[in-house]
Amino acid sequence: MIVGRHAISGDILELTVSDGRVAAVKELDGATGEDLPWLAPGLVDLQVNGWGGHDFNSADIDEETVYAVARGLREQGVRAFLPTVITASQETICNALSVIAGARRKHAWLAGMIPGIHVEGPFISPQDGARGAHPRDHVRGPSCEEFDQWREASGNLVKLVTLCPATEGADAFIRHVRARGCLVSIGHSAADTADIAMAAQAGAGFSTHLGNGIASTLPRHPNLLWAQLANSRLQAMFIADGHHLDRETLTAMLRAKGVERSILVSDMVALAGMAPGRYRQPIGGDVELSADGRLAMVGMATLAGAATPLVDGVALAASLEGFSLGDAVTMAAVNPARALGLETDFVQGATADFIAFHWAPGDRHLRLCETTLAAGLPASPKKTPGK
Repeated sequence: MIVGRHAISGDILELTVSDGRVAAVKELDGATGEDLPWLAPGLVDLQVNGWGGHDFNSADIDEETVYAVARGLREQGVRAFLPTVITASQETICNALSVIAGARRKHAWLAGMIPGIHVEGPFISPQDGARGAHPRDHVRGPSCEEFDQWREASGNLVKLVTLCPATEGADAFIRHVRARGCLVSIGHSAADTADIAMAAQAGAGFSTHLGNGIASTLPRHPNLLWAQLANSRLQAMFIADGHHLDRETLTAMLRAKGVERSILVSDMVALAGMAPGRYRQPIGGDVELSADGRLAMVGMATLAGAATPLVDGVALAASLEGFSLGDAVTMAAVNPARALGLETDFVQGATADFIAFHWAPGDRHLRLCETTLAAGLPASPKKTPGK
């Protein structure tokens, strides 16, 4: 039995857990609980490239890669996530999809943690800035045939595709993908406002790490940022690590889009979870990871990926002016779960995928004090993180 404060409603709840499921939910009317932990649904991360030295985009991706990243996230309070495969050759993408799907089939707990896969690219803008760190040689136009090959390689696990709508055939591609139950997001784009409107009309429902993966300079207005913030058909994903978007920019964007249409993601890369220091990585070359989670090219201000876990993004969002802990939990746990069709609250009979933690205004981290997510995890096989 666990007693705590609902992080969104503030109600005092008594949760009874049996055999990994919520056996009973009881609201304790009139109870007070300033010293009680907060209770929240487990976090859901729609964009994870890697963790602890393991990379979903590595040429030698194997089952251990999937296992290690999932285990690391689970211990951070993430109950579900989308492994994210970026721009590469068709063969490389299909191989990664096949490996992830194979690992998922072998482990029941992985099947629960990985409801799908996010393919970010290769149908993105070839322009510098908008392309980000994606390799230019493998950027190409949308292909319905290639998407169908992804579905076959993954066993129909591709649930989210990020693309630039300013490419020939984007309209037909979006409609093709949506007709097969896959979500579409706009990202790494040099699209104009008409392109954004077309994509949303065709069925695109998200913006990938809005504010990042765009040109360094834009017209004051109109531009693709305003177009996506203003479009009510689009939910926006934001990297809340304090580096990809400064506090003021993130605050303004969240206010514009609104809590109900905002989703926090980590967008973590393989160096997340590693010790601060200098590293050499296949994409980006020599990079430096600082103690505050900033990952940048050595000697430059250019970011080389994200390294802050989603649980810390919740604490950051909760500290922004005008936002609450409940707002942050909604954006990191409820909204992404709803997007994937997962349970979004404490319900009798549901899997006990919730977290308990301590937090007070001003805290930079959620202090996980108990999580059923890490309970019963098997010992890590074979390699250790980072190898």
